[in-house]
Formats: sequence, C-alpha cells, structure tokens
Amino acid sequence: MKKTIKVVSVLDAAKTYEYVDESPIRGGVKDVYFSPDKDYVVAFYRSPLDEGQKERIMRIVSTYLGNIQNGNASEYFLNEIFRWPYDIVEKNKLTGIIVPIYNKKFFFAKGYVGSDNILGQDKVGKWFTAPMFRNHQYPLRLDQSELGDWLSYFQIAINISRGVKKLHQMGLAHSDLSYNNILVDPVTKSACIIDIDGLVVPKLFPPEVIGTADFIAPEVLKTQHLNLTDPDRYLPNQKTDLHALAALIYMYLLRRHPLRGGKIWDLESEKDEILSMGEKAMFVEHPEDPTNHVKTDQLRKWDAFWGDPKNIPYTIVGPYLSDLFKKAFVDGLHDPIRRPTANEWETALLKTVDLIQPCHHSACTEKWYVFDNTSTPRCPFCGTPHQGSLPVLDLYFKFDDEVWKPENHRLMVYHNQYLFKWHVSRKVIRNENLTMQDKMPVGYFTFHQGKWVLVNQSLPGMKDITEQKEIPPGSMVELTDGKKILLSADEGGRLIYVTMANQ
Repeated sequence: MKKTIKVVSVLDAAKTYEYVDESPIRGGVKDVYFSPDKDYVVAFYRSPLDEGQKERIMRIVSTYLGNIQNGNASEYFLNEIFRWPYDIVEKNKLTGIIVPIYNKKFFFAKGYVGSDNILGQDKVGKWFTAPMFRNHQYPLRLDQSELGDWLSYFQIAINISRGVKKLHQMGLAHSDLSYNNILVDPVTKSACIIDIDGLVVPKLFPPEVIGTADFIAPEVLKTQHLNLTDPDRYLPNQKTDLHALAALIYMYLLRRHPLRGGKIWDLESEKDEILSMGEKAMFVEHPEDPTNHVKTDQLRKWDAFWGDPKNIPYTIVGPYLSDLFKKAFVDGLHDPIRRPTANEWETALLKTVDLIQPCHHSACTEKWYVFDNTSTPRCPFCGTPHQGSLPVLDLYFKFDDEVWKPENHRLMVYHNQYLFKWHVSRKVIRNENLTMQDKMPVGYFTFHQGKWVLVNQSLPGMKDITEQKEIPPGSMVELTDGKKILLSADEGGRLIYVTMANQ
C-alpha cells in the first residue's frame, strides 16, 4: 500500500487534499505529487516563498480564478485551455498548489515508432515544432497516429491565441510562454496552457523568470545585464508574451524558428545566442534584408525540407497570417508596440482556415494547404496540383442602402464543406462564446452531377440575386462564375460573390 499524506487548504480549513508520497516529478522550481485517484496534483515549491510570492499565488487561485469562472466561456477556458491552480496548501513551511490533472489526450498513446521511450509522457510542443520527429530517416520519429495533419496546428494556434487573449484581457501576462508550457494534442486539435502560477500582474507582481530560450523577446535579452530596478531594463510583460505567441504560431505552422538563421554574430556561442536572439535579432525570411537568411548547407538532412524557407516560405500560410508574421518579426521585432495582439492572431487564423483546401494526393502527410490565390493552385508540401474547378466565394457586407463592400474575407469551397452562421451574418462572431446552436451548419457545398452547388439547410432569407430567385431551405443553387447570392436579408446579413478558379 502506497503511503498517502493529507494536507489542509490554506483558504478553507474544512478542505483537505491527499497525495501519494513517492518520488515526485521534479519541475524547474516545484516537486509534483499525484493524488491517489490522479484527478489532481499537489505541487510544492522547493524553497519557502516570500510574502509577495504567496500573495501572487493567493490572487491566482482566488481573484483571477473567480474572474474566469464568472466570465464568458468559463468551461472552455478551465476545462480546455488552462490548467488553473485552485487551492493552496502548506507543509513544513513549504507552499503547495493544487492543480487539476492534465486531460489524458495530452499524454503520448504511442510515442516513437518502435520504442516506448516517451510512452505516457506529456505532449509538450517541442515534439511537434521540429521536423525531425516526423522524418522517416530519423531514428526517433513519432508514430503517424500522434501527428494530426496541417489543419490540426491551425486549431492549436487558435486555442493558444484565445488563452493569451483571455490572460491579457484580465490584465495579466504569462511571462514564460513557450512550447514547454503548452501541451498540445494534434489528434483532437487541442492545446492547454500550463504553469499558470508564474503569472505577471503589471505593477504588482514582477516576473520571476525572463522566459525560455527561443521565446524570450529581443528587448528582454538585450537588457538582461541591467539591474532589475534599472528603468531601461525590459522584463516580461504582455508585449513580450506577444513575441512568444508569434514565435509559437510560426513554429507550429512552419516547423522552424523565425530567428535562427545563417548569420553568426560572434564566434563564442553564448555571446552569439544573446546577440542573435536579442540586440541583433532578425527574421530568417526578412523580405528586404538577406543577412540572416537560412544557409541550406547548415541544415541537418532531416530538417532540410521544412527548415529551408525556399521550399516552404512563410507566405504559404496565406495573406492574413503572412501580414502578421511580417508585423511580428520585421516591424515589431524591436518595436514591441507594433506586435500583433492575440485577438489579431485569432482573427487571422480563423480567416485562414476558410481558405484551406484538401490536398488531392492520398499519401500527402499534411492533407491540407492554403489556397494561394492563383488560377492553378497546388499543394506546397507534395506538389500535387488541384484537380477540377474551384469556387472562390468573396463575402460582402451592406455598407448602406445600395452599396455592398468587400469584407476582406473569402470562403474556399470543397466537397462537403459547410456554411456557418458566422459566414452568413456579421452579428455572429466566431469566437469562444459561440453557443452550440451557433456552431450548427446552416448549409453545405457539394459537387453534384458535375456541378458545384450550395444546399440551403436552414436559412429563411437566402436569395439568388443574379437570377432574382428565392432559395428556400431544403433547396440548392448552382455556383457559377459571377453569381451573387444573398445569404440573409436581416441586418448584418452578407452577400457572396462567386469566382470560379482553375477552370
């Protein structure tokens, strides 16, 4: 029988917790013990905390947890996006926090091909941001069943953006966003932000760490030699979170680091690291300055395809995300105020998902790609051209009585693609607050008897403007070049304009 130890809540003496007293999992600053039935963990700080640190944790488990519980979409944030600590205990002058256990989808079910080395370990992001773990020549590649497809990583990035957006709305900064502190599961397209107990409350609780290599903002590295109280010293804050968020999204979608290029700034490797990630940091795909472009001969054979932007340039993610990568790694790299917000990333990711096309090659590992706005689209991963005609739907909104303006948002059609309420009306915003009712499709597209059609499932006011014909629920309309379809006559309702590509 394993020995269990009982501890009492600091917040409510009537509450107790138990943990199994056996070798803990050692983190950076905490030792983690499992409860007997493994539905929570007790994580003890190895060193006694000072009053400020205790106060920070107290607020995280009470005030800020309460803000999420009483806010919008609380279940989504607390069950899916965060592993939020919810109580504090003490033993032998050491402080412990009670944190819900990770969902089992965040542990490897298979791990490596032909080896159970990482079986049951947690799926931190580094396994999915480096191409070698999926390269057939690499001895320790991950089982295909763990990897998902390219579309999985868009949803993962959307979830991470929403988590960061929520923290920032509450006035907090994470301070150490990295692929070590976010668990991902490409199969269910899930992401979960962990290590919440280090949150930075501006002007109240300073950060305890400067971050994790690869994700530390340049201004933080550049000024890390200065005294903590020096006004020129940059410490982690919401703007540095936004650098880390941009780096994470770039790495999940493109499987390389945005700043690790071919330029060597100093022959001493430690100095070079601080310069290339700090003061001299430069985007590896800088459109005007090739100084730090990737040198192909420096790439390892299993990183060569993804690691070389000539094969897979950042522009394959489509116009909305390309703009933000440029804002993050060119305009905002050394000018934090210009970095895209988490909300901008979320919007761009969602609009990009509407541009995605399935690859026609059954053996393509990525399965999806973003329409490249050419008349002859092809999958950038396996080179397979798109077969057949391709309807491109541009969304328009009513500006005033007679004027419709483009929304800068388009929907790419593929067989059995759905139409949702957030396409139909400007009043339905696609975010974490959608109800189950709002998530139900209202129409779908299909290739039927050699023609592309839109089937109206439930929209009362749909109308073919070109033919001046109603399209009642249960009927369909053919998509032809130049066709205009009003999706809803209600205020905020949109019109789609059809262009046929690849004809």
